[in-house]
Amino acid sequence: MTDYKEEQRNEIEALQSIYPDEIEIIEEEPFYIFKMKVVPQDAENFPDHAMSAVLQFTYTSEYPDTAPIMELDSTENMDYSQQDLLMEFMKTQAQENLGMAMIFTIISAVQERMTSMMEQAAKEEEEAAERKKKADEEAERKRFEGTRVNVESFMVWKLKFDAERAEMRRLKGYSDGQAKKPTGKKLFLADQSLNDSDVKFLQAEGDTLEVDESLFENMGDLELDDEDDESDDPDYKPGDEDDDD
Repeated sequence: MTDYKEEQRNEIEALQSIYPDEIEIIEEEPFYIFKMKVVPQDAENFPDHAMSAVLQFTYTSEYPDTAPIMELDSTENMDYSQQDLLMEFMKTQAQENLGMAMIFTIISAVQERMTSMMEQAAKEEEEAAERKKKADEEAERKRFEGTRVNVESFMVWKLKFDAERAEMRRLKGYSDGQAKKPTGKKLFLADQSLNDSDVKFLQAEGDTLEVDESLFENMGDLELDDEDDESDDPDYKPGDEDDDD
């Protein structure tokens, strides 16, 4: 007849020697209840995803021929989905090891599974960051590239553009001819009063025009009057000066 109590005491002593700092005995009677903290390997290399779990075990009257009662007392950096997966994994391990002391095997398997979960979480975050980076780069490239234009899309745009311009002219009361503003030359030819507009402006402001008379001191030497008068005579011919002598 199997002495379950003896096997359970022996396993507890072995666990205390292997995990002196991790195991915590909660009760001894009628059956052992204890907790074990499990941390994945290389957790220090994944500070943003380092996880841990405190597992609680309760022996049954016929343990190890029956599975112990297992619970997740607490977890760190694990979501509900990860917790559920871990519990199912522990139950599977217990069923595979019925008939022998199994706590050490379960704890070792859980540590490996948590290590994989931690590494997977870090990998998924890195991949998500890379996807976001590529998406941002693609959006930036398209922003500078603009929209590709073909004949059909250009005609659609032009029809819309022409309709918008026509509507703007209608709202402003302009026709196509009125929409064009007169140039400075046209304004000047249409209104001769613009010839002395600057002078009138200066006079209105009280300013005076000063002329440097020295610029005109030698004008007599140019003999412009005679030449201008002769050139203005329609009967004038070159050489008439000599006939007068």
